Amino acid sequence: MWSWDVEFNTCAICRVQVMDACLRYQAENKQEDCVVVWGECNHSFHICCMYLWVKQNNRCPLCRQDWVVQRIENVFLIHHKEKDEMLNYIYLKQCVESSPIVPIQQEWLDHILRLIPESLKEGKEREELLESLINEVSSDFENSMKRYLGPIDCESLKTDLSIEVRKAEEKIMNTWYPKVINIFTKKEALEGIKPEKLDAFYSCVSTLMSNQLKDLLRRTVEEFAKLFDPKDQQRLPIFKMELTFDDDKMEFYPTFQDLEDSVLSLVERIAEALQNVQTIPSWLSGTSTPVNLDTALPEHVLHWAVNTLKAAVHRNLEGARKHYETYVEKYNWLLDGTAVENIETFQTEDHTFDEYTEKKGIALRECNIKESSPEGRIKGIGHFEKFFSLASEIMLLPQWIHYPMVRLDCEDLKTGLTNKAKAFANILLNDVASKYRKENECEFEAIKEHALKVPETTEEMMDLITYIEKARTAGIEELISRIQMLCFLKINTTESKRQMSYFLDVFLFPQEDLALNATVLMWPKKINPIFDENDELIENAKHKKENELMAKREKLILEIEKESRRMEEFTEFAELERMQQYVTDVRQLQKRIQESEEAVQFINKEEELFKWELTKYPELDKLKVNIEPYQKFFNFVLKWQRSEKRWMDGGFLDLNGESMEADVEEFSREIFKTLKFFQMKLKKELQEKRKAARKRSLEEEKIEEPKENPTITMCSTVMEQIKAFKV
Repeated sequence: MWSWDVEFNTCAICRVQVMDACLRYQAENKQEDCVVVWGECNHSFHICCMYLWVKQNNRCPLCRQDWVVQRIENVFLIHHKEKDEMLNYIYLKQCVESSPIVPIQQEWLDHILRLIPESLKEGKEREELLESLINEVSSDFENSMKRYLGPIDCESLKTDLSIEVRKAEEKIMNTWYPKVINIFTKKEALEGIKPEKLDAFYSCVSTLMSNQLKDLLRRTVEEFAKLFDPKDQQRLPIFKMELTFDDDKMEFYPTFQDLEDSVLSLVERIAEALQNVQTIPSWLSGTSTPVNLDTALPEHVLHWAVNTLKAAVHRNLEGARKHYETYVEKYNWLLDGTAVENIETFQTEDHTFDEYTEKKGIALRECNIKESSPEGRIKGIGHFEKFFSLASEIMLLPQWIHYPMVRLDCEDLKTGLTNKAKAFANILLNDVASKYRKENECEFEAIKEHALKVPETTEEMMDLITYIEKARTAGIEELISRIQMLCFLKINTTESKRQMSYFLDVFLFPQEDLALNATVLMWPKKINPIFDENDELIENAKHKKENELMAKREKLILEIEKESRRMEEFTEFAELERMQQYVTDVRQLQKRIQESEEAVQFINKEEELFKWELTKYPELDKLKVNIEPYQKFFNFVLKWQRSEKRWMDGGFLDLNGESMEADVEEFSREIFKTLKFFQMKLKKELQEKRKAARKRSLEEEKIEEPKENPTITMCSTVMEQIKAFKV
């Protein structure tokens, strides 16, 4: 795998390991006084070196970020043994991060040399040729080991390359760049250069540095593009790729486009490197706005790299694409609705047990149709054995397929397609099982549940009584006959045993089915206690409902008496200023009368269920008739009062004379009719009283003159008000 190696744990200012004292303290023999400082960017330096640096430039020498101290430690106070352990750890960490490869064993090389005839080894040139051959074999072995260390995913590759690029930038800025600065800032380098030519000199230096860095980036991009050359697959990276099954779709993860984009993004990342290298004058001046070298790659280089990589990736993925198309060709009929359509068609037809199982496949073979072909799968879709075989076939397919640039993991797709095939098989299997389940189903459990349910209403109680009466006679005889027929047809025949044996092999009976079979055979012995328990339940419920009905009738009578007394109070209402309250009282009484009517309907319905004589409530009908005139009168008087107030207190310009006159006439007529109604009613009541008195032979008694009727008085008062308003 392509990479840049970078040194770690070195002070980029003095070029000495940070675990050792800087040059100044070494010269003064004060190693234990040297302290290391870490910035927030996680770069570390000797504190004395950094102290001199920040005087000229308050930026990190490596990443050019603003320098902010994170922590300071005197690492030289650590015990000598602990220091050695730390250095060993750093060394081992560098070795592991460099992905070391065990070289080819010397015994293998010696064996290769022994296979070469001695006559071909003689002479200096041939010795050099043999040495070149051994080196080539060793190199090929190392490359092949690197290639097969394991596939990588796209994100890991991008992360690793970004790290490598960052390390390479650090290495260049810590090695090459300081050396260049040192070369062109020495007095010897500037000798013979006139002051007025100094800018031109540094401009040439900048051009030279830019060309070197551009050439480095160009060669890096070219080498990276060569990694994916289909003709040379020794260094080709291996990516992780999966064939997934999600939402009934077969897909690649990552997709070809995602993989291509990831590879192309690496070219962009390489091109972004070394874009912040300062010119020598800018570095010397330490200005806050540094001037950087022109290190951008030419567009034609990037364009060539992108086109080359696109073509290479497309060719390297051709094998994976063909493998996917094989899956689509063989198994897409499970996903595109073909399987569902044929199953639904099969279920609408009448089929025997054998047509659901093996014999369908036999028919295909007799017609010379390959069962593995799509046509054979569709025509044989009727039997679930075919789906189980298909599931087994898919599971035996290889999990991993190796191609030039990818290791294709098919496990998720295999599992999804297998589960899909088994699901279709289970649909047909449940279809067959449901037919046998219906034959075993009987009404015994329904009778028990119904018989032991406590009725909440009288209607439910009567329905339950009717249901149980029917179940005691014809229902039980019919069910017993069905059980005997079921036992004769299904249990005592060889065919039934064969079918049951097949079900036990391929179908997991739920606990409900096992319980159903036991229930069917045992219920004739258990039903009579259920009926006895139902008799007791019905008796208790009937007694309770009868008591509740009688209590409701008594309560209704008391309520009607209260409403009658309230109705009598309306005849005493005589205060016009309380008309709003009178209207409210009438509405409340009407609501109570309506509730009483609903109660009468409920009581009569209950009485009908119990086959009692229906109770009548004439007082309630009388109340409905008597309250109607008062309701109209009170509402009409209230309307008059509001209209009069609006006319008298409202704006004069808002009045409409013709409309007012018509309204006043309407009020006058209605009040007059109401007055006549109550006068006639009073007269009729008086005549009835006299007639009743004569019947009691009380003619000698003097009948009291009727008192002044308050309602008639209010009518007369309102009539006078209307007349006064007209004047």
